[in-house]
Amino acid sequence: MPVFLQKNHRLVFYGLWLLLGLIQAGLTELQDDEAYYWVYSRFLDWGYFDHPPMIAVLIKMGYAIFPNELGVRLIPLLLNILSLVLIEKLINKKNPFLFYGIALSIVVVQLMGFIAVPDTPLIFFTALFFLCYKNFIQKPSVLSTLLLGVAVALLMYSKYQAVLIVLFTLVSNPRLFTRYQTYFAGLIALLLFAPHLWWQYQHDWVSFRFHLFENNAHAYKPAFTAEYIGGQVLLAGPVAGIILLPAAFLFKTTTETEKALRYTMIGLLVFFGLSSLRGKVEANWTIPVLVPVFVLAHQYLLQKINWQKILFRLLPLTLILVLFARVIMIADLLPSKEIKKRYHAWKAWPAQMKQRTKGIPVVFSNSYQRASKYWFYSGQPTYSQNAYHGRINNYNYWPIEDSFLGKPVYFLDIYDMWRFPDSLKTPVGWVGYRYDSSFVSFAKINIDLFPKKITAKAGQPITLNCHFSIPPLYANFIQSHPQLYDTARLGVEDATGWIGKILTPLTLHQMNSQQEVALTVYPNLPKGKYLLRFAINCGYRNPTHNSDKIKLIVE
Repeated sequence: MPVFLQKNHRLVFYGLWLLLGLIQAGLTELQDDEAYYWVYSRFLDWGYFDHPPMIAVLIKMGYAIFPNELGVRLIPLLLNILSLVLIEKLINKKNPFLFYGIALSIVVVQLMGFIAVPDTPLIFFTALFFLCYKNFIQKPSVLSTLLLGVAVALLMYSKYQAVLIVLFTLVSNPRLFTRYQTYFAGLIALLLFAPHLWWQYQHDWVSFRFHLFENNAHAYKPAFTAEYIGGQVLLAGPVAGIILLPAAFLFKTTTETEKALRYTMIGLLVFFGLSSLRGKVEANWTIPVLVPVFVLAHQYLLQKINWQKILFRLLPLTLILVLFARVIMIADLLPSKEIKKRYHAWKAWPAQMKQRTKGIPVVFSNSYQRASKYWFYSGQPTYSQNAYHGRINNYNYWPIEDSFLGKPVYFLDIYDMWRFPDSLKTPVGWVGYRYDSSFVSFAKINIDLFPKKITAKAGQPITLNCHFSIPPLYANFIQSHPQLYDTARLGVEDATGWIGKILTPLTLHQMNSQQEVALTVYPNLPKGKYLLRFAINCGYRNPTHNSDKIKLIVE
């Protein structure tokens, strides 16, 4: 081995990691969710429908330096590198070249390391939390207590899985409950996290309700669990996952920190494994597991020379896969339409469409991804008008619909092209567009329905008590526009999905003039269990989300 490499191997490893990350971040087209989080950064807040605000802050910081793809990804990329530094510090008995081998064997750490998504700060602050916990266990001083509390808060601001990480750490060491410093650390974390909790309170705990009760709740399929198990092996490799996961499980912990890492690894895997019994679980939901897998597998392989040999024999295959992935993400070389749409489809046509739409704001239908990417690559303010039969997202909360109300916009979409008089051929397919001289949408009107659960006989009517909450801007608009061509309906959902609608006589003018209405409707549904949601539309525009779901049981 050259003398320079022997003396400067860390500098070479981290320097090359940074260089590759900068090249990849600057030359790879922004992904759907990254563009969505970029829109987050344009509306900085203490919370969002989908996630806490950490990723928005990081993007805001980087984009202020470089207003392009590199700027969006700059701070997450740096956190990716710092994550490796912190993980290395968590390892008691170090073998740097084994550490590099493990890092290079985990593909997701390399290929997601430059992506601006909440998982990147989640990994970093997971590693920081365990490092602060390690120091806290060794010496529970005022400083270590303060740093632990701050680390917990930052972890919580990254992604909600943070709750599980802290919980499993506490379970791993019950003596923590006998130390007053533990409670001080918890109080510090709570105080720092309080602004987000206040935001949730102001928004009716919308994120918690969505993630705990609404997101991904479907009839169970064995494939959910099978895909989950396979996904975890791929997440830890993919090639070396067959070595790293068993090694992490087989290692016998010797310190409280290693024990906490082990409990967190097992706890997260079991928790999301059980979650697969109620719906599809995305592989990246367990991404904090990579920190304990990294540390514990390193400690086990340190004692098993034969296992190390297998890891390094598999490494070239992993590096070839990573190199191939890096190239196709940057260069449009493969004939695959899906790869082209994901990585090579958005840099040119939004500018063409902007010319055709004369720079007027744009509205997409039911797609926060397309709306966000179009806004990023065209510079045109863009809105996603979400129909009631899809899920809401943060476009339902940002002040975009409000700012477009009554103003000219262009509607764009890739579906039902018959609706559009004009279209443009793009790498994502034909994109239709039509001019609307006065945009009308009322997603900000909320209808509280009571009771929340109704039991009725088949063929019998039901009565709903409706309470209307209409923001002043919308109330004034409705009052000044006597003809809105609006309809109000109740969408009907069963276990298979949205199956129909119940039209109602309610009008926007009636809602605007009366705070409450007792509404009688005839469901005409067979026996079964259903969910109902109110939706309002005007003309050809989408019927929007205007209420929470209520339960209907027809006997």
